[in-house]
Amino acid sequence: MTAELHSRRTVLTTGAAVAGAAVGAVALSACSSDDAKSGTAQAPIAAGTPLVALADVPVGQAKAAKAPDGSDVIVARTSESACAAFSAICTHQGCTVAPKGADLVCPCHGSVFNALTGEVKQGPANKPLPSVPVKVENGKVVAG
Repeated sequence: MTAELHSRRTVLTTGAAVAGAAVGAVALSACSSDDAKSGTAQAPIAAGTPLVALADVPVGQAKAAKAPDGSDVIVARTSESACAAFSAICTHQGCTVAPKGADLVCPCHGSVFNALTGEVKQGPANKPLPSVPVKVENGKVVAG
């Protein structure tokens, strides 16, 4: 009977360890990105593609937008007539940042970026968000 209990205990312990490792691997991969780790930027957005109406972005703040290729971008209004844009992918672990006033906040690990410059205000991220070239045309912010 002792050998049988030992065998069950070994099976259960080993099974729990394997299951725990699998859950940990899935959790870590969910907030990682090869692009974020390698420091590479997303593919450029086609020039002239409208991202957002200029009037929809308050001066000094930012708005999340989707590029036609499905990538997430942040459009920030730096003045009455000018905008800047950045990849919305956090440079720490690849989560999508969200505008919050004059900041861009990563919901995964708490990194905070300046919405107007993409610079890191608070880590753990230590690299700025990659810029996306944009210009204002006919009241719209377009890739450019």
